[in-house]
Amino acid sequence: MTADDTALLRHATLAAMNWQAPTFTDAELDRPDFAHYFAGFDPSRDHGVVAVDGDGPVGVAWVRSLPADDPGYGFVSEDVPELTLAVEPRGRGRGIGNALLTRLLAAGRTAGWPGVSLSVEDGNTGARILYERVGFRTVGRNGDSDTMLVRFRPAPGGALVHQ
Repeated sequence: MTADDTALLRHATLAAMNWQAPTFTDAELDRPDFAHYFAGFDPSRDHGVVAVDGDGPVGVAWVRSLPADDPGYGFVSEDVPELTLAVEPRGRGRGIGNALLTRLLAAGRTAGWPGVSLSVEDGNTGARILYERVGFRTVGRNGDSDTMLVRFRPAPGGALVHQ
């Protein structure tokens, strides 16, 4: 992904937020607590992967490194980027989410990230199963969502959570 992918990230942010039903509108994405997921994407610190089929982008997974004074819903710490994953309805059930997530996490390990965090809403069982399968564990709660984390290197105190 590049800094030119803002429109794609905006669309994918809305798709991720509306995973169950169209609850949020495009206009609401301009709120700062939503906009930081797509505005100002910088490939020097952020990373993303896109799955494409004959009709264009079908899935997107990306991480943003957000500051403590502008945290995301799945914020853990400034050195742990936060993941967003969205797969278009036409791509669901085809393994696209798993492929995107696997590739993104591999890039994070190679880049030396300490881990990746995310937020998953109650009821989003399919996503939760996918995240747990690759090693994410619940580390906190934010409203009606769990904050999950997968670690790539030892946590403080030497405990290895995931490798």
